[in-house]
Amino acid sequence: MEDTNKRHLILVVDDEERIVRMIRLNLEHDGFSVIEANSGMEAINAVREKIPSLVILDVMMPGIDGFETLSLIRETSQIPVIMLTAKNDEDDRVRGLELGADDYISKPFSPRELVSRIKAVLRRTEGASGSEDNELIQVDEHLRLDFGKREVWLDGELVKLRPTEYRLLYHLVQNAGWVMTYDQLLAKVWGYEYRDETHYVRLYINYLRQKLEKDPSNPKYILTERGVGYRFVDYKRVRQEEESR
Repeated sequence: MEDTNKRHLILVVDDEERIVRMIRLNLEHDGFSVIEANSGMEAINAVREKIPSLVILDVMMPGIDGFETLSLIRETSQIPVIMLTAKNDEDDRVRGLELGADDYISKPFSPRELVSRIKAVLRRTEGASGSEDNELIQVDEHLRLDFGKREVWLDGELVKLRPTEYRLLYHLVQNAGWVMTYDQLLAKVWGYEYRDETHYVRLYINYLRQKLEKDPSNPKYILTERGVGYRFVDYKRVRQEEESR
């Protein structure tokens, strides 16, 4: 049991009492504090009133389902959310991630796997709250990155990035010019628990391109190395070449 877990309050949202009881017992055994909600509206109220560290949210619930509940939570909060689904359906997983979920886990799942995922999401989101670096980077005349302030500016406009998008961009930029494999990006941004989830990388690369690239289908900053991974443009070399002309 980790003493550091005691400061984390986990909200478990599921209409199946058996599932809630199983999750509660295992999380409390691992040192987490747990509160429960049996519906989407209860979950929304709990997020507002109790301010938990993380939400475990079931997709299939009567009334307001997990997707709608997540959308309502995201209107006011960026609290980490892990979706629970009985369907091993990629469309459902992608939909949850697009709505702002931080992770998903398919039923049936092992308590060990759930605890591992919770710890990984908390590490990721808490790590994103601090400055990764104080470096100010002017990529070109359009894109400026201030890692000290955690700000990204495109054509003078502040770009709003979610924590995972920011961490992904940070690691790509810090290795500008070098190819980062799917495995490397998964380990650095999501954690080693996610070594088989390559679709996470593709999905979040697409999010970044939609926000940073003028033509996401023909990117100039985040380049694809097919079958290997991604590479951020070597902006220092490009700048040197331009200055030498």
